[in-house]
Amino acid sequence: MKDFNVALLQILPEATLEENMEKGLKYCQKAAELGADLALFPEMWSVGYTIPEDISLLKSMAVSSDSEFVTAFQNAAAQLHMAVGITFLETWEPLPRNTLCIFDRFGKKVLTYAKVHTCDFGDECRLTPGDGFYVTDLNTKKGTIKLGAMICYDREFPESARILMLKGAEIIVVPNACPMEINRLTQLRARAFENMTGIATVNYPFGKPDCNGHSTAFDGIAYRPDEGGSRDTLIIEAGEREGIYMASFPMEELREYRRSEVHGNAYRHPEKYQLLVSGQVREPFIRRDCRRPVTGTRE
Repeated sequence: MKDFNVALLQILPEATLEENMEKGLKYCQKAAELGADLALFPEMWSVGYTIPEDISLLKSMAVSSDSEFVTAFQNAAAQLHMAVGITFLETWEPLPRNTLCIFDRFGKKVLTYAKVHTCDFGDECRLTPGDGFYVTDLNTKKGTIKLGAMICYDREFPESARILMLKGAEIIVVPNACPMEINRLTQLRARAFENMTGIATVNYPFGKPDCNGHSTAFDGIAYRPDEGGSRDTLIIEAGEREGIYMASFPMEELREYRRSEVHGNAYRHPEKYQLLVSGQVREPFIRRDCRRPVTGTRE
């Protein structure tokens, strides 16, 4: 497999679910015409990342994973012979979830991921967090890749990408809805570097508060045998405008790099990392709105 092409759909949402479905399907068609192996939407495309305070209204905006909205993109994947990563506010109990479904080029659902690190300090306190990180074998016209997913704020926890790498991910897709500035871009660059994985992030363009575009892709290849020193792993960085931005990952080169370089799981000492799974929280990190189960004393 030479290249894996991800179409980053950096597009503005419309006012209704139906309009978002129609616009999304049109952009899937355009992505297929451009030669995409996967078309990826920004975070919670079904509602344009809208999370009302009214819980009844919030629940009424959610759709199930087999709804007409989601099924439309499943059918599009099969018709276009191209994988589609559609994002939506998913019906769930007790509260909706921030979800990504990936359908392969045959229309088969191969991955469902709900955002684990919900932004509980903000509107996402009204959402149900996901229960784990998953990797799938994605069949493309050129071969099969190991694909994992995380969403927006998951990026800020090294454990998210690390777990996906340990589960075999070669490429990690990241739907997003926030201002992408130098520090957040640096986090993504670091996740790609330290795990030797490709990372494809798609954001909303300028015009969707408070987003600013700058969808990116990093190939995770920091060194090449025929080049001196290290290289920037950035494949593409979009500007602020609406559009389709194509990220082409050199899979043969990435796989050879992962077989020989020193990062990822090559030289880890996991037996020394027990503190990473401790629930203990101490100052200055105590937050009243943190809802994760905690063990030990808070001091």
